[in-house]
Amino acid sequence: MNNPTIAPFGAWESPITAEAIVRDSVRLGQIAVDGRDVYWSELRPSEKGRSTIVKRDEAGFIEVLPAEFNARTRAHEYGGGAVCVSDGDIFFCNDADQRIYRVRIGETPVPLTPEGAYRYADLVVDREHDRLICVREDHTADGEPENTLVAVRFDATVEVLAEGRGFYAAPRVSSGGPHIAWIQWQHPNMPWDETELVIAKVDESGAVIASEQVAGGDNVAIFQPEFAADGSLFYVSDATGWWNIYRYDGESEACVYSVDAEFGLPHWVFGMRTYDFNGPTRLAVTFQLDGISKLAEIDIGGGSVRTIPVPHIDMSGLRVADGVAYYIGGSMRAPSAVAGVDLESGTVSVSRWSQEVDIDPDSISLAQPVIFRTASEELAHGFFYPPANSQFEGPDDALPPLIVKSHGGPTGQTSCSYEPKIQFWTSRGFAVLDVNYRGSTGFGTRYRRLLDGKWGIADVEDCVAGAQMLVEQGMVDGDRMAITGGSAGGYTTLCALTFGDTFRAGASHYGIGDLEALARDTHKFESRYLDRLVGRWPEDQAVYQSRSPIQHTDQLSCPVIFFQGTEDKVVPPNQSEAMVEALREKNIPVAYVLFEGEGHGFRQAANVRQALENELSFYAQVFDFQAAGEIEPVEIENLSL
Repeated sequence: MNNPTIAPFGAWESPITAEAIVRDSVRLGQIAVDGRDVYWSELRPSEKGRSTIVKRDEAGFIEVLPAEFNARTRAHEYGGGAVCVSDGDIFFCNDADQRIYRVRIGETPVPLTPEGAYRYADLVVDREHDRLICVREDHTADGEPENTLVAVRFDATVEVLAEGRGFYAAPRVSSGGPHIAWIQWQHPNMPWDETELVIAKVDESGAVIASEQVAGGDNVAIFQPEFAADGSLFYVSDATGWWNIYRYDGESEACVYSVDAEFGLPHWVFGMRTYDFNGPTRLAVTFQLDGISKLAEIDIGGGSVRTIPVPHIDMSGLRVADGVAYYIGGSMRAPSAVAGVDLESGTVSVSRWSQEVDIDPDSISLAQPVIFRTASEELAHGFFYPPANSQFEGPDDALPPLIVKSHGGPTGQTSCSYEPKIQFWTSRGFAVLDVNYRGSTGFGTRYRRLLDGKWGIADVEDCVAGAQMLVEQGMVDGDRMAITGGSAGGYTTLCALTFGDTFRAGASHYGIGDLEALARDTHKFESRYLDRLVGRWPEDQAVYQSRSPIQHTDQLSCPVIFFQGTEDKVVPPNQSEAMVEALREKNIPVAYVLFEGEGHGFRQAANVRQALENELSFYAQVFDFQAAGEIEPVEIENLSL
């Protein structure tokens, strides 16, 4: 074995280049099953962020959509649930016109919904009545869109099934079609705060003749209803403080399996799933324990639970077909994949990798779970990634620079599965701390609600506490610490830089600098999100101003780089631009990278690559090291070293 080269931390030559990360990579999305056939959606950065549908059957792989179609819905802006399959019919939402199309393999897609300012999501087939049931978002009038639950008949007529509530999601149809169920909620709640589970009886024509709320409300959040073959309704509820699975038999509800673990997820996108039926008496489930995913099978009648060992520690989108559980799975050493697990034998197979990689295992940094006490004497969670590169070591008298990552949401979480964008840094000699700050999911309802009223405070405290812990343990260089985050994580980043002095630099990816502007300008789905996280607007204007970095740029003195898409409807460009202009006026080092045509999150390969290389160039200039390889440099205004 060759002796590693001694080189400054941050300046190591890495096999994980930005180009390699985006080259031939896809982002795996929704899984659908139809008999023994498995379908999934995949976003392709190499095709300007287009999402297509792929089928895997016994003969191999088939791309379902012609190149001019893009399977994506913009409902709630975040989308999801854009695809469903039944008896060989594939239904999908098309990005360009947001209409629902129907197609069979080898045929040309045909629109089912009319032209107009409508968006659809969460498609489910109701064969008994020859229709789809789905959520519709109506943008035909000025102001906020109207959300309804609708039936889209196969003759292309559309009928409203439920209306009057702010939001609808997760429609389901019982076997034979006599009942439908759905989740609904109203402002100011988000779907992880409080939702209602409704069951409706329909007549022979499919019209709703009676409905009732059977679960939820009163600060209880419901997730993923599913009808069993016997007509009973399963769903996930956090009534006990943990998202557990329940069964409603038409008269009463009972918990299927009570455990301090999370079987639910924050409903950021449509179409999310954590369980599916494997025959009439068993459930295949994924759940999270201390932020790490597990796979198990539950005997519905007996209540016994069998954990199934798999290499994946991050699983989503579970579907079962012919005794095999399919999901998007991530492990610590390999990219995410469409994986299948035989529920009897436990045999694991892979249908599709998100990317093929050939990296020395010693150059992959494995996550180390950390728990640390915060300034408020609470416990916070994270994953620490030390530098790792089989060809390089740092000098004995030096410590690595640290990048603290703050995830988006903020009601979300990070996992410890292989993430090439983290390995991009660790293979160059950076250490990374990926923080599940208070308010993150995966640790129970109490932890999720610890951010209520404290956004911009508790999350920042946790990122700072995690970084300081690593400094105290002699793991990182306390004089070279940066913080980065996207969206809500960008807000945490800007708050940490503005209201503290722990970090020497930061990167805001489509982040929030002005809470007042966010409350005024953001889209309907999140327009009341801040009520719980910050306070009511405009009644609590003073709180909004006190926690908005844009109001306190006099306290910010370290370099910041901003990344933004021109078409972002969630965090509009004016957020980044206001911060950039304020820093320019105060002669604070600042860089601004604007991507034409990108929205909330970057989808095009060239832009993903440039963002990574520009951020590396930024840190190299700020921390005064020479980045290895050819990277696209970024200009930092007002920087003097």
